[in-house]
Amino acid sequence: MPSVSRFFGIVILMYYGDHAPPHFHAKYGEHRAQINIETLEIIEGEMPRRAFSLVLEWAVLRRNELRQNWLNARDGLPLQDIAPLE
Repeated sequence: MPSVSRFFGIVILMYYGDHAPPHFHAKYGEHRAQINIETLEIIEGEMPRRAFSLVLEWAVLRRNELRQNWLNARDGLPLQDIAPLE
């Protein structure tokens, strides 16, 4: 699963050929969550509150890039790196 961004110990990943709805995966230590790109709700898994807050802040800023990467992954095209939260 390709990583598309890393910040503050959080890794953002996307799978090729993943199931709908469009989402990304966030990993922080032993915690994992699948997050819906449109609603920014956790579909599955859990994250500590502070880490999830950082993921949400990042995702709001990068939602269009996440959407494009979802389309790329669906079509088997290369995923683009997305700038981290600073």
